[in-house]
This record gives sequence, structure tokens and C-alpha cells, in this order.
Amino acid sequence: MPENTIKLSAAPTVCIVDDDASMANSTRFLVQSFGFMAESFSSAEGFLDSALIRTTERLILILDFRLPGLDGLALQRRLLTANKRIPIIFVSARANEAVRARGIANGALAFLRKPFSGDQLINALQSAFFDEVH
Repeated sequence: MPENTIKLSAAPTVCIVDDDASMANSTRFLVQSFGFMAESFSSAEGFLDSALIRTTERLILILDFRLPGLDGLALQRRLLTANKRIPIIFVSARANEAVRARGIANGALAFLRKPFSGDQLINALQSAFFDEVH
């Protein structure tokens, strides 16, 4: 078990929303190796249609900026409008500074440029977990 594994039985479920299936799967496996439950979705609509958003009390969202259909910033706005306070970690290979700044200004906790390291991800998850429980 990695030294930096979250060891809390009530850890939130981490939802990865990324249209790149290999990136979503590798991120899900990495998140699970840190001790979190994790699910991946290929679209924002898929995440919104899932039972997790309605039935899971504690979530953290790893969200790609660029998605087909509803993009990451639009999903963030929709969650804010619905008063769903879910910690968000944005990820992107191509987002510019203005887009990154908008995500952070709207409450995202972190922005990770792809490819990101396991250390960067666990640090962002720990920050999101701390924010989520307080």
C-alpha cells in the first residue's frame, strides 16, 4: 500500500469525467490505489445521469475541461446553480490560462496539467478531501 494512501473508511467517492477512455481508466486505477472508491465517466452528461450524483453523500470530481457536449466549466456552473458543493480538481492537456483561472475563480480546488504525476494527484485529492469534510 502506498505511503500516501488515504486511510479513512468514509472517504468520498472520486468521480473522473474524461472523454479519453485510457486517461479516465488510468486515473481511476491510480485513485483506487490511494484508497478511494472511484468511478469514471466519458461525459459530463453521463456523470449527471448517474445515480452517484443523487445517492452519494460525499464526492470529489476530477474533471477534464474539454469534453464533448457539456464541457467541464459548464458542468461546474450547473453544479453551482444546483447548489451541489462537490470539490473539483480540473485536469487538461490544452487549457489556457484564462480557462484555468475561470475554473479556479468558480471554486475549483486545483488544476493539473496532463500528464500529471501521482504525487500531484494525491496532493490535490488530499486538499479536496480536507475541503470536503470541513
